[in-house]
Amino acid sequence: MAIHENLLGGPPPTHLPDDPEPRELLASGAAPADVAAKYPTSSLVWAQLADDAYEGGRVIESYAYARTGYHRGLDALRRSGWKGHGPVPWEHEPNRGFLRALHALARAAGEIGEKEEFERCTTFLRDSSETAADTLG
Repeated sequence: MAIHENLLGGPPPTHLPDDPEPRELLASGAAPADVAAKYPTSSLVWAQLADDAYEGGRVIESYAYARTGYHRGLDALRRSGWKGHGPVPWEHEPNRGFLRALHALARAAGEIGEKEEFERCTTFLRDSSETAADTLG
């Protein structure tokens, strides 16, 4: 088996580099919008904004925040060697922002009737991390 493959013959898991500052600021109670302004590449802050908007009944706003976090996460995954598929483990905490944004995008897409996007994101989440899909689902 090649070093770059996992036991099932697929690509190795992608582990995003740790970016503790946004996580620590959110945990300390900082306003997510302020954290996003300071760390605009953090999927985690966009996922938090998406969750907050969704919980406030602002589904379109949630969709927009989630899409931003999703795309920021794709950028980070690609920089980390991800080739468009393969595991993105929930167990690796720095991956959670991307996975949360992907979940939030699926959720908002489902709410606005964007069936194909909902299905694509739901499948992508499960393919990336079954644990994330089960935890967030």
